[in-house]
Amino acid sequence: MGATRAPEGPHDQGACVTEVARGAPSQTIAAAGAAPEHAEDARARRLRAAAALAGALEANLTAVVKGAPGALRIAVVAALSGGHLLIEDVPGVGKTVLARSLARSLGAELSRIQGHPDLLPGDVTGVSVYDQRSGSWEFRRGPVFSHVVLLDELNRTPPRTQSALLESMDVQQVTLDGETWPLPQPHLVLATQNPVGQLGTFPLVESQLDRFALSSTLGYPDAQSEARLALHDGGRDAMSALGPVCSVGDWAAAIAASAEVVVVPAIAAYAVAIARATREAPGVRLGASPRASIALVRSAQAHALVSARSYVAPDDIAAMAVPSLAHRLVVEGDARFATSVVASVLASVPAPRP
Repeated sequence: MGATRAPEGPHDQGACVTEVARGAPSQTIAAAGAAPEHAEDARARRLRAAAALAGALEANLTAVVKGAPGALRIAVVAALSGGHLLIEDVPGVGKTVLARSLARSLGAELSRIQGHPDLLPGDVTGVSVYDQRSGSWEFRRGPVFSHVVLLDELNRTPPRTQSALLESMDVQQVTLDGETWPLPQPHLVLATQNPVGQLGTFPLVESQLDRFALSSTLGYPDAQSEARLALHDGGRDAMSALGPVCSVGDWAAAIAASAEVVVVPAIAAYAVAIARATREAPGVRLGASPRASIALVRSAQAHALVSARSYVAPDDIAAMAVPSLAHRLVVEGDARFATSVVASVLASVPAPRP
């Protein structure tokens, strides 16, 4: 996934973001009628606050999930970019713990859905129920109407139920019986998936995978981290003491701030070139979509913010290429081959120079 610099403390992050923002292209708030320098100061304050939130969020997750710093960074990027996250790995390595810890840290309402073969679409989106007293149909909202939705073992649900998430993940709404209900904002879907091929799993279809902005794996922790977990240092034992680092309003403001991180045309072209190269790579039957290019740039903006910068660098694109692209590829092999395809593309596509 590429090397990333560990974030400093919240105060150091803010100072770094402010310093960089002064030299970056300004994004004035013309509608507010503010002078450019005042608008730039306001932008720097928003970036500083969002960077501080990112640092606190990552520190919170580190107290619970041991030995997986890369996966924690991806989870923070997903939260700050407003993208959905798919966590793929074998049972028992902490996928659900990570998802729950992220929701609790964000101070957001969490709904958990356990995937199983008998799960129906209405169990996710809600159903219409006839009210005899009023003589009308009443829509009863399902668990998808929460700020954070945890769908545990998504690929244990049949394709019909998986498809119930497509509209909500894409356009943040649910349509049933000709009526449409908007979802609360921000809206984040965290799904866990067992390795394809295990008993009782249904492979996620391409359109479903494409709705996830990012994907990550936890892997087995190293021996030292596993020993700490065995001694109740981290894991579920640490979740009881975990508190939120922000409110839902702060979270929404951080998402908006990450969208203000500067992306110059050369950086956008670099991201698009990487995505397009996957479509021609050997062993790839279906490459990354234009939605993948958009997700790559958007996640790179959040990654730059987590790294305390107000502009996207080529390293941000490289760091987020595998999490943004690999799970979307249909390849002649397993997920490890898809990851190697993206790594090969990164090595072959020249990065823009300053």
